[in-house]
Amino acid sequence: MAGANDSGRQAAHLIHNLQDINFLKIALIVSGTAVAIVVIRRSLPFLAERGPNRLRLFLLGAVPILRLALLAFAILWLIPIVFNVTFQNFLVIMGAASLAIGFAFKDYVSSLIAGIVAIFERPYRPGDWVKLGDTYGEVLSVGLRAVRINTPDDNVVTAPHDTLWNSNIANANDGSRTLMCVANFYVAPAHDAQKVRAALHEVALTSAYLEYDKPIVVVLSETPWGTHYKLRAYPFDMRDQFLFISDMTVRGKAAITALGARAASVPAGMAAPPSP
Repeated sequence: MAGANDSGRQAAHLIHNLQDINFLKIALIVSGTAVAIVVIRRSLPFLAERGPNRLRLFLLGAVPILRLALLAFAILWLIPIVFNVTFQNFLVIMGAASLAIGFAFKDYVSSLIAGIVAIFERPYRPGDWVKLGDTYGEVLSVGLRAVRINTPDDNVVTAPHDTLWNSNIANANDGSRTLMCVANFYVAPAHDAQKVRAALHEVALTSAYLEYDKPIVVVLSETPWGTHYKLRAYPFDMRDQFLFISDMTVRGKAAITALGARAASVPAGMAAPPSP
């Protein structure tokens, strides 16, 4: 009975009396923060899609940072309105929060912490092209709990941030406005490699999707069934990466055929070399 009374007095001291809490002020803070977040989430991507490519990545990357800052500001504003802030009460709140996290919200809080880490370390940001597990696509948004990715097949995948703790994350552009694309060709051994290499370089150079400030590289390696060419180049807009690869592949095959070379195929039972 004494313990219950102590707990009741502790709770009474922890939280202000209801008649002393300004609920109107709380409602205004919560609604104002929600409206500000919605405005940021809609206006910055809207401006990003209509601005220059460099400005696009900057605006998209600012969305999660501004949202986190607004949430932190609102929480710090609300705490003294509801709670009687003292060092003793802080310890009580932290103890209760630790129990709740340990028993019920461990995975959820792990994703939230990973989300905060992701916002500051920036392993991915809106506009980046990343691979998480088996999912490759463009980052649409970085929330506090999860990241939303739009795949090339136009499927939106939501992945929790705690993937950071135990998986590698491949970022194809890492904040840059373009990324490397690779077109693969397999040619039978009997051909002039110098001419084929020059022809593939010309294919990339004359593509309508090419970023001219980036290098074009053609590398080759010998395999048991033929020569493997990799044509590496950068598109002007990374959202055109698949069109760029298709364009280089179609015209590259035509250029190789025009030189009298014959395409090689991987023999049955043998695995093709991994793509870079």
